Amino acid sequence: MIFITGPLYSGKREYARLLLGCTREELAQRAVWDVQELAAGCGDLAALAQQLARNEVVIATEVGGGVVPVDKNERAAREAAGRLGCLLAQRADAVVRVFCGIPVYLKGAPNT
Repeated sequence: MIFITGPLYSGKREYARLLLGCTREELAQRAVWDVQELAAGCGDLAALAQQLARNEVVIATEVGGGVVPVDKNERAAREAAGRLGCLLAQRADAVVRVFCGIPVYLKGAPNT
């Protein structure tokens, strides 16, 4: 599994599409994205990470930067998203951070 992360609107899906050499429609069959949203309220992040890791590519938007939310639930969701990202990075064969469309390999190199 390849784990791709980066800021909102940084080109993560486009990079995944180019990496896999597929169309946008095919990407929907081979990848899952916005997984950080699944972390909020999840009782078992390890099980969620295990389930998500079955995909060829998993894409998450970084949510930990900036001002810490005042709302308790928003802080908990942000913390859960970060923990999920760590669990996915541990399971990944390759971890890529995309910023402004530029990939930086943090772990391994995609072999697709």
